[in-house]
Amino acid sequence: MIAIEPKALLIDITRCIGCGECVGACLEAHDLPGTADDVKGLSDKALTALAEKDDLYIRQLCRHCIDPACASVCPVEAFRKLPNGPVVYDADRCMGCRYCMQACPFNVPKYEWFSANPRVVKCDFCVHRQAEGKVTACTEACPAEATMFGTREEMLALAHQRLAEDPDAYYPEIYGEHEVGGTSVLFLSPVPFAELGFRTDLPTGALPHLTGKALAKVPGIVTIGGAFLFGLWWLTHRREEVALYEAGLAQEKHDA
Repeated sequence: MIAIEPKALLIDITRCIGCGECVGACLEAHDLPGTADDVKGLSDKALTALAEKDDLYIRQLCRHCIDPACASVCPVEAFRKLPNGPVVYDADRCMGCRYCMQACPFNVPKYEWFSANPRVVKCDFCVHRQAEGKVTACTEACPAEATMFGTREEMLALAHQRLAEDPDAYYPEIYGEHEVGGTSVLFLSPVPFAELGFRTDLPTGALPHLTGKALAKVPGIVTIGGAFLFGLWWLTHRREEVALYEAGLAQEKHDA
């Protein structure tokens, strides 16, 4: 069996020119409305965005953690990490608890608050394009090689190479190499990451490992709570099925 090498993005803030092509390409690739000019931040209609600070442009998107907290807290396994890198979401499993939003250390997942059938929304790492052997839409659209795509090993090697070849241009760290156990989106910056609003108080250990140790001390609560939440999810979906069935019977009687 051929081993699957996990993919990653390297986002080099020193090279980003703020053109917004990555944002526009993401909207188009995911059939989302509007243009890059309409996007002011992450939302249920924008999976990536550009923020500006001190004449630097910072990409906002899901970091696709190697060991994602969103997946670890989801009681119905609506989130899962794929071997090739993406953290994906299954709306059919979701029961709307939004624990994922609370658990994410980067405040990424957004919720369709005004939808009749709301979902959690976030970057999916162009999983559909990866399945076709393509790079992410944002990578393909970037004219300045500010966003690069490859295996995580390749992207880390490229980042270390850029740091070594031009140390005066970079702050000497790769954000995402170790934070919360490592992420599949890596950043280079000309200034300390804290100055750009990045969280620098995160542990190097994966968050699920930390929460797992705490939850292990209260197994009864976790088990009962998980069963209760799954029951609520099942009941909600069962009601929907019954309503659809009754509507079908009513239509048959009307047609008769």
